[in-house]
Amino acid sequence: MPLSEHEQRQLEQIEQALYREDRRLARLVRSSDPRVHYRRRVAEALAGLALGAAMIAAGIILPVIGLAVAGFVVILLSGIWALSNWRQMSTVGVVQGGQGGPPGRRRSRRSRRGRAARVGFWDGVDERWRRRQEGDF
Repeated sequence: MPLSEHEQRQLEQIEQALYREDRRLARLVRSSDPRVHYRRRVAEALAGLALGAAMIAAGIILPVIGLAVAGFVVILLSGIWALSNWRQMSTVGVVQGGQGGPPGRRRSRRSRRGRAARVGFWDGVDERWRRRQEGDF
């Protein structure tokens, strides 16, 4: 059963108070959040991209073709790894749907608003169709 807006705010306030009082608890909770691990992996992959770019530059400046090719391979693999972890990180936020902290809650609120707008749009389309069929333009 989802929490109401008021209950969610109260829960956030309680969590913030606990994190302020006990830094160790906050670190343990953050380390168990899978998004933190995926974010760290994305940062590592970005470092791999920079390393690969440096290898390519060094391979071009120095007449070493193997170094440039190795740099390209490092960039390619790091890019794939970054995209894979980025997708997993965003999927974890959507799947948790408000259980994992503020980012997940924001996503679910947006989707609820979008769903309500679509229902309103289709209601309007149905109403216009009905009026046309009845001859009330």
